[in-house]
Amino acid sequence: MNGARPSRPGPRPNDVEELARLLPRPVEFDLPPERHLHYKDVLMQHIDHDRDAAAPPAPPPRRPPLRPGVLVPAASLALAGALALTLTGVAGGNPASPAAPSGSAPGAVTALHRIADASLKTDVAPVKDSQFVYVRSLVQENTGAFGGPVKLGKPYKSEQWMAQDPAPVTVVGWMRDTGKDAQMSGEDIPIETSVPDGSDSSGAEAPGFDRPTYRWLASLPTDPGALLKVLAPHSGADGHESRDQAVFEMIGGILSSNVMPAENEAAFYRAMAEIPGVREVPDAVDAAARHGIGITREDASSASRDVWIFDKHSLRFIGSRSYTTADHEPGRADVLSGSVAILQRGVVDQHGMLPEKNDGTSATG
Repeated sequence: MNGARPSRPGPRPNDVEELARLLPRPVEFDLPPERHLHYKDVLMQHIDHDRDAAAPPAPPPRRPPLRPGVLVPAASLALAGALALTLTGVAGGNPASPAAPSGSAPGAVTALHRIADASLKTDVAPVKDSQFVYVRSLVQENTGAFGGPVKLGKPYKSEQWMAQDPAPVTVVGWMRDTGKDAQMSGEDIPIETSVPDGSDSSGAEAPGFDRPTYRWLASLPTDPGALLKVLAPHSGADGHESRDQAVFEMIGGILSSNVMPAENEAAFYRAMAEIPGVREVPDAVDAAARHGIGITREDASSASRDVWIFDKHSLRFIGSRSYTTADHEPGRADVLSGSVAILQRGVVDQHGMLPEKNDGTSATG
């Protein structure tokens, strides 16, 4: 032996990929990732007035081990049956529970079917192609540095007016955030298309998964199994999360920010109930401190978890919570990383207008 140490092998590609997968990604809320790209593109246009139309930002990677359930999941959730007790007598009677998919809590499946039944009792007037769907929310988000510890910012009010035009458009809606950015607070900002997918040569975007309008949502199948088959190929699942998790989050995002016929809304809830692994959170709290029933799903390949929250009495969708689950140090699992409260949802004739009254599709705060 000459005393020389054997050379240390360099990092293998698989090791690098594994480390990258474990890094937490930016927290999203109950809006589809494509909507966040629109917002980011618009904000960059306002910040940098000297630039020409910049190339669209690369879509952020879907968060790995970070998912909850926005809107679109809690760590210790061995709570099967608890929600069933909570919901006894809500939405009428105590019907036999539907069979739960493998790995799902029976209480969560029962809750989702009761939520679906309650949504069928909601009187939703058809939305005209010329109108806008209005959603007012209270939002609290992670303002910490990427890769650093979660730092929850101050809650702020966010308003959106989403166009229902069935033709391709370049301005898909308008947004107004109050209290988030002092420089732009209260200003109406156009939400413009920023990616070519689903758009024509001019960049105009037609209704679809990235721009769900009332008419488009009404065209989807109302059979939950058939609906899942339509959603799955467009869920955006990648190596950082399973297809089931991606579809679960996709459904929550669609339900949180749109108006649709009651039959279609019920189909989304029943489709969610067929996704293996759904669980209930008997007491979940939204950004407005309202307590409700939560539905969540945790995926071993994801670094975050979302909880979709429903009013305990009316069973309406009222908000969401997001948790970071990648940090498994003692006392650090399931760190709250964002929260949303849906305060009002309605339909107006022009952007900037407010609904005369809440249309019954969500709780009013």
